Amino acid sequence: MTASASKAIDVAVMMGSKSDLETIRPAVKAAEGLGLAVEVRVLSAHRTPDEAAAFVADAVRRGVKAFICGAGGAAHLAGAVAARTTRPVIGVPINAGSLGGFDALLATVQMPPGMPVATVAVGGAENAGLLAAQIAAVADPELGARLERERAARRKKVLESDEEVRASASSGGGSPGTR
Repeated sequence: MTASASKAIDVAVMMGSKSDLETIRPAVKAAEGLGLAVEVRVLSAHRTPDEAAAFVADAVRRGVKAFICGAGGAAHLAGAVAARTTRPVIGVPINAGSLGGFDALLATVQMPPGMPVATVAVGGAENAGLLAAQIAAVADPELGARLERERAARRKKVLESDEEVRASASSGGGSPGTR
């Protein structure tokens, strides 16, 4: 057992191959930015099924609140994880082929009854990290408050952009979208 295998984790992030890392990284950043302990692994539903199953069992033992699984193509990882746990599983379909990730999206959302997988947009890893934090916040009021502050910061940014656009439009720049 490695040192990390004994530490508590809040969110387990799994991907089918190393090439998925850049797509999944925003999930890790979002969850860690909110103070969650995250562990990231490359484990394949097809090529390393025993290792993936062992990691899921170990993560549950270590207190994981949610799994985030990114995969492209057949995208079976999220479903394979859901088959091994009753903890929430969030699928991130990855654009890994000629169908622009649509194949992965369909594979991720079409789980059989009893094996739910929450699914974000193709490449929507940031939302997966935020959703995992929202799940964990159900039992953690401090995390809930951090999520409220994060949401308020996003609101403020949009309102600042609105103010800039309105000021630009009224100073002779014209209204965007009306030309």
